[in-house]
Amino acid sequence: MTVSSTSEALISLDNVVKEYETAAGAYVALRGINLRIDRGEFVAIVGKSGSGKSTLINMITGIDRSTSGVVRVAGVDLGRLSEGKLAVWRGRTIGIIFQFFQLLPTLTVAENVMLPMDFCNIGTARERRARAAALLERMDLSEQADKLPAALSGGQQQRVAIARALANDPPLLVADEPTGNLDSRTADSIFHLFEQLAEQGKTVVMVTHDNDLSSRAGRAVVVADGQIVNSPAHAPAA
Repeated sequence: MTVSSTSEALISLDNVVKEYETAAGAYVALRGINLRIDRGEFVAIVGKSGSGKSTLINMITGIDRSTSGVVRVAGVDLGRLSEGKLAVWRGRTIGIIFQFFQLLPTLTVAENVMLPMDFCNIGTARERRARAAALLERMDLSEQADKLPAALSGGQQQRVAIARALANDPPLLVADEPTGNLDSRTADSIFHLFEQLAEQGKTVVMVTHDNDLSSRAGRAVVVADGQIVNSPAHAPAA
């Protein structure tokens, strides 16, 4: 896959610093981060616990705000959005996938997938259900649509979570340790699904502790002590 130029980056962080106030004083979680991720890239974010990788993901998703510097995603400067506008923007622009799935237990599988469409008021009720059905079919989960999440295996629940993340057809998928709660065979199938999504044009950013999986991503960004210590400019062209 040929990667676009830096000027067309979907994600750009310029000299981003994040500080937290603690009882012991200021704690610097990110120290002058500069990062570009292009459309269609599959990037793994790796680092030890406490390295700053989760804070970095929170900057990209707008879950947290930088102390200084500029975070721009899909052409939007996140620091300029109000909390309300940021929530709507996130719902339309980013699909977030968590380690522990975060499915609502009292809703069916199909209803969980429809949630992002409901939140952003996208389509009619019939269109939302049809979209959810199509995504579940893509995940080989059509027969599970009317079941509650507890009736599914861990791998199936994660595929439901991926379908939910794709509901609004966002350009960016962010996955925080998406395979950390799965056995190796299921983790491999989930990773392969991310590869396919990147090949189809989605930008995928995945936090992982799994060195084997990170080595298979298009690019690995290594974070240590709040800084990026290793990140090739771009994935090699295929």
